[in-house]
Amino acid sequence: MLAFVIRRLLQALLVMAVMSGLVFVGLYVVGDPVSMMASPDATELDRDAIRVNFGLDKPLWVQYGVFMAHAAQFDFGKSFLTGQSAMGLILERMPATLELAVISMSLAALLGVPLGIWAGLKPQALSTRGIMTGSVLGFSLPSFWVGLMLIMVFAVYLGWLPSGGRGQTIWLGRLDLSLLTMDGLQHLILPACTIAMAKGALIIRVTRAATREALPMDYIKFARAKGLAWSRILRVHLLKNIMIPIVTVLGLEFGQVVAFAVVTETIFAWPGMGKLLLDSIITLDRPVVVAYLILIVFFLVMLNLATDILYSVLDPRVRLQAAKA
Repeated sequence: MLAFVIRRLLQALLVMAVMSGLVFVGLYVVGDPVSMMASPDATELDRDAIRVNFGLDKPLWVQYGVFMAHAAQFDFGKSFLTGQSAMGLILERMPATLELAVISMSLAALLGVPLGIWAGLKPQALSTRGIMTGSVLGFSLPSFWVGLMLIMVFAVYLGWLPSGGRGQTIWLGRLDLSLLTMDGLQHLILPACTIAMAKGALIIRVTRAATREALPMDYIKFARAKGLAWSRILRVHLLKNIMIPIVTVLGLEFGQVVAFAVVTETIFAWPGMGKLLLDSIITLDRPVVVAYLILIVFFLVMLNLATDILYSVLDPRVRLQAAKA
């Protein structure tokens, strides 16, 4: 297991180096960040001074070398626009994105797994047809449209919930959380439901397929032949054996929400990392974009590693296969 973890960490370093190079070159080709930093009436001397101050007058390979040398010391430079630490800006926004992702995926799992099991156990029932129709709509409708409709209904027409922002927050250690206040919770409901609808629809379909595949297995038939109650069969035999595909989907989708919640955060003015990334791309703020992508790549690799370790807990055969490999 230790060798497996070390190998994954080395892969993460390689992936982060490649990604940083691609992003750095891509942003260099797209445009000149000096045009964003300089005032409209700035002279060419003023623009040259800005380039020298931020090291933009050097060749691309020199700029990238300086960046990687500092990145090895966990220093990803300063934002071109604010002058603050690029990683510091991202870490300030991270609690908001993580909170939104955790609540969204929790809602998706709490709804998706039971509904998926029900649909798998009773494939011909009228309720199952309604569940599967709802799941098709859930992952077919664009998230921006769903978000706008929720705002129109619950914020504009009914006036029950706020349309944007994060609301009041409370510091819990080093985390700034809105979930612990009534105002923050009200602001969290609409963006969390927007994400949970799409992710829950996917979990329903995965859970249903896994349930249908597990029901004809011998261990289910044997448990039924022993006269065990259906509640025990579902809890002990069925649920445990369908958890691996569900855990896979939950891990991948959680990482996707953390990394790419840009649309939802923009619609609801949620001050998370996705909105910061979008603003940084528009303004060609290279240090923030590169630092964000490196952090996200590392996070996704660690998330996949945690998922693999959880596999070995759910299914001992995974440990045996890893030992043989």
